[in-house]
Amino acid sequence: MRYKVQKSLPRAEDIIKAFPVSEKTLGRIAKDRREIKDILSGKDKRKLVIVGPCSAWPYAAVIKYAKRLKKISDRVDDKLKLVLRLYIQKPRTTKGWLGPVNQPNPFENPDIEAGAYYARKLMVEVNEIGLPIADEAVFTHNAKGFIELLSWLAIGARSTEDQEHRIFASAVECPVGMKNPTSGQIEIGVNSVLVAQHPHTAVFDEMQVNTGGNPYAHLVLRGGLERPNYHLEDLCKAKELMEKAKVKNPAILIDASHDNCKLNGVKNPLQQIHVVREVMSTLALYPELNNFVKGFMLESFIKQGSQNIGEKTKDDVDLEGLSITDPCLSWEQTESLILEIAK
Repeated sequence: MRYKVQKSLPRAEDIIKAFPVSEKTLGRIAKDRREIKDILSGKDKRKLVIVGPCSAWPYAAVIKYAKRLKKISDRVDDKLKLVLRLYIQKPRTTKGWLGPVNQPNPFENPDIEAGAYYARKLMVEVNEIGLPIADEAVFTHNAKGFIELLSWLAIGARSTEDQEHRIFASAVECPVGMKNPTSGQIEIGVNSVLVAQHPHTAVFDEMQVNTGGNPYAHLVLRGGLERPNYHLEDLCKAKELMEKAKVKNPAILIDASHDNCKLNGVKNPLQQIHVVREVMSTLALYPELNNFVKGFMLESFIKQGSQNIGEKTKDDVDLEGLSITDPCLSWEQTESLILEIAK
């Protein structure tokens, strides 16, 4: 093995002890998970909306965004279940910043110890505000201290074909969205859902275990390299494939960002609004799909767009809510779109 030890890391128990969560909030997380499961199974007719920054940085701006989202969540709670996208891990197509859990200060060297405390503190604070949170499982080996705070989890496009991630999804308590791969192939996304719903024998924490299978694993359509996949024909294809495979609680979310929001090969955050409107129009015309399409994912922050921090110093970067990864909708655009979905 080619690696050099830099330092030992704190135990998960130490991180949890540093930032404990109240019993009241733990009860609310359990309630949020049940409500999301009920949406996915059809017991709850509300739509699910996973919304928030592409990456959970910087801390103060994320908290400011969370407080705004809590207010709008209270207004639309009878129609929508809003979950804050609080992504502490970032997959990369080639190389780049891996998110605040790995490098809490993008202008300094990676520091996983500091990142773990940053992420745990942020997750606890947002939960205490009263919002359910979501993350993507990029690294599965360091979940303790974070996974118990999540109400929803994603397996990303680069991980959805990986057996370790699929088995991990089959073991977690919260609902898991399995994205189609970067190729855009819906069939592979459905296969991932099937694997996540199935029990497995695996190694966790140096023990042989049997996972229980996750009956609330579901499909997330996020587009592909060649084309988006949120149109009518894509929804019908996904529905047909899931019914043929006898998927439990068949459900999909539409990720309005990523390859679904590209214009001429470039991500355009405003395209997310068009994606949502087209899907909502489709559901109005084809009510049989309305019980299958359970909601949306949106990338949104306080300011529209993104910034490339590149070789900049912290003094040269906007720290007031402008994404340093994927471009996002502004808060004003997000609020308006959420109210539109809730009508």
